[in-house]
Amino acid sequence: MISENGLHLVPDYRAESTVATVTGSLTSANYAQLRDGVLKVATDAPVSVIADIRGLDIGDTTLMTVFTAIAARIDAWPGIPFAVVTDHPDHVARLAKQAADRFVPIHADVPAAERARDRPPRRRALQLLAASPQASSVARAFVGRVCEQWKVQEHVDDARLVATELVENTVRHTTSHPRLRLELRRDTFVISVADDDPHEAVLLERPREHGLGLRLVAENTRVWGCSRSWAGGKVVWAVLMPRRPRHRDAAESRGVGEER
Repeated sequence: MISENGLHLVPDYRAESTVATVTGSLTSANYAQLRDGVLKVATDAPVSVIADIRGLDIGDTTLMTVFTAIAARIDAWPGIPFAVVTDHPDHVARLAKQAADRFVPIHADVPAAERARDRPPRRRALQLLAASPQASSVARAFVGRVCEQWKVQEHVDDARLVATELVENTVRHTTSHPRLRLELRRDTFVISVADDDPHEAVLLERPREHGLGLRLVAENTRVWGCSRSWAGGKVVWAVLMPRRPRHRDAAESRGVGEER
């Protein structure tokens, strides 16, 4: 539970969704707490996230943009459905005034939100790793097996590279056991590593002596980030760039490689 500056947020883990029930008063002083609290709920990548704001008092209409900001971040990662639940006409009117209803589905109650949500197919694989120098090699082998099983060999090289960097970063800078998670939603492939250390992963201006680290992750992914988890640690995640299978053409058949 989060309880700060007159704002209260309690997660409820249901089979069809995780509901973040928000009560109290939304102000400019606790805007960030609401945003970050809902995003922390999303770090476990549940089926969907629903913000129930029926018990929330909102004095300033412009603060409704917090739900658009949450939706944009969740869309980038973990890429799951997000909706708002409220049956207050004033809430609905204010969400419409800020155009938030164009980006976030609004429903009168939680069952309605669960019935209406998009259900993107999702595959997930988890691997708990030891906090040891061998963790990265175990991670690479795991990624290779999963990519073969999911028939996404076009991602295997980038996925191995990203997983190696994220796992090594965790082993080098924390005392946690890295928790590697691979996810596939439609054509979006995601690698994430969770640990129990709350310190944010930071992209350094100068590469570390052991390698390029997060800079290498940034250069080989569509988007990456670091999110605080509800349990108190963090998740460093990366979304791979879409790949298309290479097709042999006349030039390749003569031994000329296609540039990428």
